[in-house]
Amino acid sequence: MTNEFSKQNHVDKASEKKTPEQKAKGPLSRRKFIKGGGMVAGAAAATVAFPQISRAETVTLKMQGAWGAADIFNEMAQEYVARVEKMAGGRLKIEYLNSGAVVKAFQVQDAVHDGILDAGHQVTAYWYGKHKAASLFGTGPVFGADASQILAWIHKGGGKELYRELVQDILKLNLVGFFCMPMPTQPLGWFKKEIKSVDDLQGLKYRTVGLATDIMQGMGLKVTQLPGGEIVPALERGVIEAFEYNNPTSDSRFGAQDVSKVYMMGSYHQAAEFFEIIFNKQKFDALPEELQAILEYAAEAANTSNYALAMDNYSKDLQTLIKEAGVGVYRTPQSVMEAQLKSWDAVLEKLNEDPFFKKVVDSQKTWSERVAFYSLMNQADYQLAFNHYFPGMLKG
Repeated sequence: MTNEFSKQNHVDKASEKKTPEQKAKGPLSRRKFIKGGGMVAGAAAATVAFPQISRAETVTLKMQGAWGAADIFNEMAQEYVARVEKMAGGRLKIEYLNSGAVVKAFQVQDAVHDGILDAGHQVTAYWYGKHKAASLFGTGPVFGADASQILAWIHKGGGKELYRELVQDILKLNLVGFFCMPMPTQPLGWFKKEIKSVDDLQGLKYRTVGLATDIMQGMGLKVTQLPGGEIVPALERGVIEAFEYNNPTSDSRFGAQDVSKVYMMGSYHQAAEFFEIIFNKQKFDALPEELQAILEYAAEAANTSNYALAMDNYSKDLQTLIKEAGVGVYRTPQSVMEAQLKSWDAVLEKLNEDPFFKKVVDSQKTWSERVAFYSLMNQADYQLAFNHYFPGMLKG
C-alpha cells in the first residue's frame, strides 16, 4: 500500500511541475489516440462486413411452405419464423407464404435454387425424384431408431455433411438447408375398410411420397404421389382410393374423415421424417455470420416448440376423430409391418447399387445399431404403464 501511494504521489508532483503547454499534450495525445483507434476499428468493421449486407440494414427473406392454407405445418413454420425474428432483433424478417402463393408444393426447391424464393419450408421426399438418397433424410428405412434419434444422426452422426454433399456437390444446387421437428410415426393411412392383412392392400390405388412409394408398390399397391392439398380432389375423381398424409391434425383439417372412416395407425413407410428448411445459398452467404447462425439455430429452437404443438394437437384431434367424427382407429397388424420391412429389404438391395445412397444408408445403420440399442435396452415399458393406469383403451 505504501509503495503504491508513493508512486502515485510522485506522479502527481511531477505533473505539477509541467508547463501548461506540456500538460495540454497528454489529453490531446489521448484524444488523438482514441480518434485514431476509432478510425481503425471502423475500417476493420467495414472490411469484415464487405461484401455482406450492412449490419444496420433490415433484411427480408421471402419463404414459402409446401403446405395448404389450413395445415398445422404452417403454424410450425411460423414458430420458426417467430424465433428467427425475435433473435435477430429487427435486423432479419421472414415473409412466410402458404403453398401456391408463388409456386406449387413440389416446386419449392426449384424456386429457392433459382432465387424466385429466398427460402422454403418442406420435406425432402418432395424432391427425391432428383436423387433417391434425398428420401433418406426424411422417409428412409427404420433400423430401430425413431425420428428423434435419426435427427440426432443428422446433427451428430454425419448426416448434415452427407446432406450437404448430396445437395451441393452431387446435385449442384444453390441451396443451404437445416432440419427440425422429428415427426411422430406417420399412420398407414385412411381406407374404406379395416386392413387386417397384406392381402387387403393388393391393387389399392394409394397416395404417398418419397421412398414410401417404392415400399408400398413392393407390397402390391398402385401408388400415386400427390401433395396434401390434392388428396381429397383425387379421391373424388377416383385417382386414389386410399391414402396417407401425416398426422390426425393435418389429416382432419383437409377433411380426411369426410371421405373415409377407417384410420390405420402405425407403419414403417414414414417413421422418421423432419421439416427441411432451405435457403438460396447466394442469399444466405451474403448475410452477416450472426444472421446465418440465427437461421441455423432457430431450427433447433423450433424443434421443441413444433413437437410440443404436435403432441397437443395430434392427440386432441385423434380423440375428436374418434368421438365426434365416427372414425374407427385401428392399429396396423404386425403382419403388415413385417411385410413393410421385407419390402424395405428389397428396395435397399436395389438402391444400394448407387454408392452415395449406400454411404448414407450405412451411416444411418451404424448409428442406429449403437443408439437404438442403448434406447431399447434402457427405456421404460411405456405401454405397460399406460395399460396399468388406463386399462382397456389400447386395442389391437
